[in-house]
Amino acid sequence: MVEMRENEASVLRSIQTQNGKASMDELVKSTMQSDAAVTRAVTTLHAQGLVRVSESEKTTLALTQEGFDYVRGGTPERRLLQAVLESGGSTKLEQAAEKADITIRLASIALGWLRTLDWAQVQTEGQQTIITAKRNQEKSDMERTLEFLASQPDTSADQLPKELVKSIETLRKRRLLVLKKKTARTIELTELGRKTIEEGVKIADEISELTPEIITSGIWKTASFRKYNITAETTPSWPGKKQPYHQFLDKLKTKLVELGFKEMAGPTVELMFFNCDALFMPQDHPAREIHDIYFVKTNRRGDLSGQERLVYRVGKTHENGWITGSKGWNYKYSPEEAEKLVLRSQGTALSARMLVNKDLQIPGKYFSVVRCFRPDQVDRTHLTEFNQVEGIVLGPTLSLRDLLGVLERFAKEIAGADKVRFKPDYFPFTEPSVELQAYKEGFGWLEFGGSGIFRPELTLPLGIKVPVIAWGIGVDRLFMMRSGIDDIRLLFAQDLEWIRKQSVI
Repeated sequence: MVEMRENEASVLRSIQTQNGKASMDELVKSTMQSDAAVTRAVTTLHAQGLVRVSESEKTTLALTQEGFDYVRGGTPERRLLQAVLESGGSTKLEQAAEKADITIRLASIALGWLRTLDWAQVQTEGQQTIITAKRNQEKSDMERTLEFLASQPDTSADQLPKELVKSIETLRKRRLLVLKKKTARTIELTELGRKTIEEGVKIADEISELTPEIITSGIWKTASFRKYNITAETTPSWPGKKQPYHQFLDKLKTKLVELGFKEMAGPTVELMFFNCDALFMPQDHPAREIHDIYFVKTNRRGDLSGQERLVYRVGKTHENGWITGSKGWNYKYSPEEAEKLVLRSQGTALSARMLVNKDLQIPGKYFSVVRCFRPDQVDRTHLTEFNQVEGIVLGPTLSLRDLLGVLERFAKEIAGADKVRFKPDYFPFTEPSVELQAYKEGFGWLEFGGSGIFRPELTLPLGIKVPVIAWGIGVDRLFMMRSGIDDIRLLFAQDLEWIRKQSVI
């Protein structure tokens, strides 16, 4: 008769009752032990030669968040087709997109699928695209596959109906599903294991936990203590930790403080004055339209009381250049336009506020890491809200060379870039203006954002008479490069599997 611990005996007998072979899931269910307990028992039995363990890899299909959204609300092509049908069967692309509540960019992609699926005819008349629906189509194979996977999670490709298998690759390329690999373990009795069961198993009388009573009573002197195998495989555990991207932002702020920067602060709902006007962006600039800025839906105006002299100087600079030596933008400046409320569209608004702050120091270095908002089509590289790290340095002897040095150090130390390059760019509020691009092996070149030296048309109206070097960098992309991520939506998704795999930095 062989002596062994209770949980090992339980696992051994369970395998026997299942014809000598069982999966880990089956053992957990039949023995009513935890995953960790079964794993430890199997490891011990395998080391004793009583069982053999074989592994096989299984690929399952899982919908992305976008895939689930399409199941609930319909694919873009389905929504566009429905909008055309509700408009009488033929309409312009822009009108169909508005009725379907999708952006023109997404509607253009949906239009391609309408052609591919032969759901509609598309004609061009002048500058207009006309869509004519053929009929109310039945569900496509892609739609049926999405619904199947939504109802049956963790399905493998061989479990799909045969006619739907061909949709897998298309849906994967559209980033509506991902392939997940899982390792399945099968435990089987060896000849020695069968012989051991036949001879009989005796449960060992061992102590697994040392208590005060055992010590004071003296039982420990003659008791048999359970031995632990510290090299045995265990079930993965996921201790609590900070969300990886939030952790990165905290580290970034700490790094900038260590470099001598002070943090700037400002409101999320911003005045158009600080978001655009104070940055020498003309009031008729295309970037101030609803396509690039979220306006707050309210009849209220922002409060610029007490800032009359500042508004006057900025207004005159826009109109005729004031005392900056510039000709300005040659239009009639509107103080009412400056009072409009918007969601902050760029971190540079905080720099403008800082330059008129009574606590500003010259020379000085300041930064902010803030959430910004711009209308955009959500995809793997774009979101409607994003984080931006903004920095300014003030000093009488600063030059473009100083700016390039700061940007290169920033990209290499914080983003982990292998090399950087700079390209000339244009911004209304800097001259010269520079675009920062960084490269990382296996990731390629990535545009981070813009930088430059603030123009006198910005600094002089705000009372600043020394050079100011400035940059605004998409910190979301910094983290993507550092972590090797190619989909920006992962940064904010509630994907526990992805979060668990991220290391604590």
